[in-house]
Amino acid sequence: MNVQIFGKSKCFDTKKAERWFKERRIKFQAIDLKKYGMSRGELQSVKNAVGLEALVDEKHPDAALVRYLAYEQDKMEKLFEAPTLLNTPIVRNGKQATVGYHPEIWETWK
Repeated sequence: MNVQIFGKSKCFDTKKAERWFKERRIKFQAIDLKKYGMSRGELQSVKNAVGLEALVDEKHPDAALVRYLAYEQDKMEKLFEAPTLLNTPIVRNGKQATVGYHPEIWETWK
C-alpha cells in the first residue's frame, strides 16, 4: 500500500486519519497542503475517484466562488491555485482516494 495523506496542520480530521494509519502500522506520506499543495495530476486523480463536489471545503470563505464558476476546468484551476479550498484529509492509495475521515473505506484497501 502506498498511502498519501494530504491535509492541513490544524485540521482535526487529518490528525485522526494519520493516527488511524499509525495505529495499524500502515506507512503513509503526510503532505501539508498549505505548504506543498497538490500536483495537477494528483488533483485530477482524486477528482476522478471522488468527484469535484467532494473536494471543495464548504466552510472556506471562497467556496461559493468555486461553486459559481461555470466550467469544471476553471473550478479545478482555482482548487490547484488555492489548495486551502480543498476539503481535508485527502487520502490516496494509487487510484483510490477519499476526502474526509473514512476508516470504513480504508479498511477495504489492500
